[in-house]
Amino acid sequence: MTSTNHQWLFPLSALHSTPSTCSLERELYDRARGVEFLYRLGSSLMLPTSAMCTAATWLHRFYMRYPLDDFHRQDVAASCIFLATKTEECGRKLRDVARIYQSKVANVDSSLIAAESKEVDQCQTAILLTEEVLLEALCFDFVVDSPHAELVDLFDVSNTELQVQDYAWSLAHDSYRTPLCILYPPKIIAAACYILAQRMADGPNSPSLDARISASSPSASLPTPPSHKPPSPDASRYAVDHYTFTAPELVSLSDALSILLEFYTAQDEMAYPYLSTITMIIPPSSSHRPRLFIPSPQHSHATNSASISTADEVAGRTPTSSHGGLTPIAATTERKSDVRNGLRIDDCI
Repeated sequence: MTSTNHQWLFPLSALHSTPSTCSLERELYDRARGVEFLYRLGSSLMLPTSAMCTAATWLHRFYMRYPLDDFHRQDVAASCIFLATKTEECGRKLRDVARIYQSKVANVDSSLIAAESKEVDQCQTAILLTEEVLLEALCFDFVVDSPHAELVDLFDVSNTELQVQDYAWSLAHDSYRTPLCILYPPKIIAAACYILAQRMADGPNSPSLDARISASSPSASLPTPPSHKPPSPDASRYAVDHYTFTAPELVSLSDALSILLEFYTAQDEMAYPYLSTITMIIPPSSSHRPRLFIPSPQHSHATNSASISTADEVAGRTPTSSHGGLTPIAATTERKSDVRNGLRIDDCI
C-alpha cells in the first residue's frame, strides 16, 4: 500500500463521526445500496471490475467528508462511475452514463430511454455537479489499491481450489458493500476474503476462524519426533503464513472477518436462503469491536443483499469475471493478465 493511500484509512471510531445525521446503521445501509446501484451502472456500461471497485472506494471516501443528507447515494454512485471511466482508461460518454442512470431509476431497458430527453439532461447535470464536490472530497487523489490484486497473487502462488477462488473473488466484491476499504489495507481484506472462502468450502467440521488466524499453528509448538518428517504446511493458514502478519495486523484481520460476517448476518435470510452457508460461521472470538450492522425490519426488503453462493447467483448481483462468473484461475497466462488489467464483466440488471 502506498503512503498516499494510508491517509484514506480511518479508525473504526471515525464511522461514528461522519457528517451524516442519521444513525450509523442507516448510513452503512444506504452506502451499501449506493454501491449496489454503482455496480448495476458499471455492469450495464460493461466496465472492468477495477473501475467499479475504484468507484466504490471513492463512494465510501466521499461520505466520510460529506453527508448523505445533502448528496443522494445514486448521484454520488453515478459520479464515481463517470470519474472512474476516465481515470481507469475505460471512457464512457456522459450521456451514456446518464441514460443508464435513468433506466435504472425508471426500471426500464436503456433502449427505451431517449438520449435527448429532459430526464437524461437532468441526470447529466446532477452527475457533473456532484463530480465537482467528489473531486474536492478526494483531494484529486485517484489512486486506489484493490484486494483483488492481492487475491490474484495468492491464487498464483498457491494451489487453491477453484471453489475457494470463486468464493474469495465474490467476497471481495461484496466487501465494498461494507466500509472495509476505508478501514483496512488491501492485503488484510484479501486475506479475510480468502480465509472466509476456505472456511465456507471446507465445511462446518473444518478448523474455526480462530484457528485459521491464530498467531501460530496449534501444532507449531509440538516437538517433531526424530523419526518423522516435519508436518506439511497447514493449508487453512496459508494466507496468514503468506503475509506473515504482525500481532496488530492479526487483530485487524479478525475485525475484518467479523465485519464481513456481520454484514451477511444482517441480510434477510428468508429472502436469500443461500446465505445460510456463511451466516452459520462463527466469527473470530478475538474481535471486540462495536457492531456496525444490525438487522432491522425496515431493511428487510433491501436490494443490497449479499451475493455469495453459486456462480449463477453471483452473476446476477455482483460484478463477476468474464469466465462465466468464476474467479480468474490459473488456466492461461492471458487470463491472468486480463485480471490484473481489470476484467470485463457481464451485464447485470
